[in-house]
Amino acid sequence: MELKKNQEILLTIEDFTKEGEGLGKYQGFPLFVKDTVIGDVAKVSVTKLKKNYGYARLVEIIEPSPDRVIPPCPVARQCGGCKIQQLSYEKQKEFKWNQVANCMKRIGGFADIESKMEPVYGMEEPWHYRNKAQFPIGKDKEGNLVAGFYAGRTHSIVPNTNCLIQAKVNQQILETVLSYMKANHISSYDETSHTGLVRHVLTRVGFTTGEIMVCLILNGKKEQLKNVSALINELKTIPGMTSIIVNTNKEKTNKILGPVCQTLWGKDYIEDYIGNVRYQIGPLSFFQVNPSQTKVLYSKALEYADLKGQEVVWDLYCGIGTISLFLAQKAKQVYGVEIIKEAIDDARNNARINEMDNVTFYVGKAEEIVPAQYEKTGIRPDVIVVDPPRKGCEASLLHTMTQMQPERIVYVSCDPGTLARDCKILCEEGYEIKKVAVVDQFSHSVHVESVVLLSKSSFTINEK
Repeated sequence: MELKKNQEILLTIEDFTKEGEGLGKYQGFPLFVKDTVIGDVAKVSVTKLKKNYGYARLVEIIEPSPDRVIPPCPVARQCGGCKIQQLSYEKQKEFKWNQVANCMKRIGGFADIESKMEPVYGMEEPWHYRNKAQFPIGKDKEGNLVAGFYAGRTHSIVPNTNCLIQAKVNQQILETVLSYMKANHISSYDETSHTGLVRHVLTRVGFTTGEIMVCLILNGKKEQLKNVSALINELKTIPGMTSIIVNTNKEKTNKILGPVCQTLWGKDYIEDYIGNVRYQIGPLSFFQVNPSQTKVLYSKALEYADLKGQEVVWDLYCGIGTISLFLAQKAKQVYGVEIIKEAIDDARNNARINEMDNVTFYVGKAEEIVPAQYEKTGIRPDVIVVDPPRKGCEASLLHTMTQMQPERIVYVSCDPGTLARDCKILCEEGYEIKKVAVVDQFSHSVHVESVVLLSKSSFTINEK
């Protein structure tokens, strides 16, 4: 029987994609279905058909999987954030561990990778863990002001001031801002017409210090915020409020933050800790959003680096120096490289406030800075730590890393696919995978972090 668009069928979900969609087969034809989990028997409606696969929409769960749970968030299905909240947390962790293992086998060719992998590092309490949120502000169909998150693959706002993975204080902050906007007739941004004032509300919360930042992103100047003192007076009564800031972004863009920030009240930053290291965090700073699991992730990287106090370490794609400073606690000298100048400014400042003088930071592309410094100084690192963006490392950088012959390479990754690809190259050039740790940094989403320890070896990868 040939499938047609809008046709309703019964489907048993047999697998899960890395994007968190269920996969079932109808007479051998694969269909991807959002909001389903392995083991569900579901009534689905076909939405799109390609030559060799198709997509369907969940209509009704006929027989739920034993691993299905009722999402505690009432808008989990509409919202684009928590794609796998309907899957039990134990199975979420298993899914992420398998995601890393499968990529390492399929893309990297590491047939026995499971023997190198530690049990997944999950959260004791996988809720209210995010220390940063960016809420779009807009209007619903009735014209009421709302804050929330975009529905998956759209720019339609799902109203929600009580996100269960964000800091609890955000609800009070958002309701205060919305109340102020209504009372003072402050408009929300309309991206279609590029009119209106308030685009987003950004919050940052120091989980160790309790310090809070609120940043309003405006399609205009701070002077357009009428009676802004009323908003400041309300916000600063919230315990922990440290910084109230305005950011201007007048561009027609999906980018949330503009380049210019002005402090309305308090400090220009908040402070927080990862382990014993203190960081200053501004509105534009990159900082890991899950502090408790970041400590787990960085502690694992530090353990794999196996520093005794005399080592020279390169930290590539170092950001604001989060890993660099963690390593500097036990290394002789750490060199950090990051392409974003503002991040390096933050990194140098963070080294200063922690009184660490054994860290040097460079601005530029890692694939250019590292070879140039190696040629200039001839200093061979004992350990290289690399934490690249999702696209992974440039091939030229991987080659330079192996040419420098460090004893150990510690690869921190947010994408199992590029991790596997890069580890394959490193192993082809004389390194061997010793250990792999999978860390659930983003509970209820499909994203996963991992750390891999590679040591010098004559190891050759298994053929696919």
